[in-house]
Amino acid sequence: MGFADLASKVIGDKRRWRAYKARTRQLPPNHRAAVDALERYLMYLGPGDGDTAATMFEDLADLFERAAVDGTPIRAVVGEDPAEFAEAFLRNYSKGGWVTRERERLTGAIKRAENESGGTGA
Repeated sequence: MGFADLASKVIGDKRRWRAYKARTRQLPPNHRAAVDALERYLMYLGPGDGDTAATMFEDLADLFERAAVDGTPIRAVVGEDPAEFAEAFLRNYSKGGWVTRERERLTGAIKRAENESGGTGA
């Protein structure tokens, strides 16, 4: 798998990604810095397919564009715990992401192990 294939898997269509980046460059500096930080975090934990990721980042841009227009402070958007905000935001898009798949795999493995032992815990 080449870099272009990997990039399209992570961020989706290049045109959508470029349009998203152009939108975020238009944000006020403080909102842009917040989006950049969230983007970096979401890239690591985000959905595994490009279309879902592209939609997620477009929605992030929408959220911060509205906040900038309305004069909403960044803390009013993300709250006191930015990681908690990012993870709650991500839950709207994470079906099919690697984190979700691994959680489901772990849950299934524990359930199978429990069934094999008769549910006694022994």
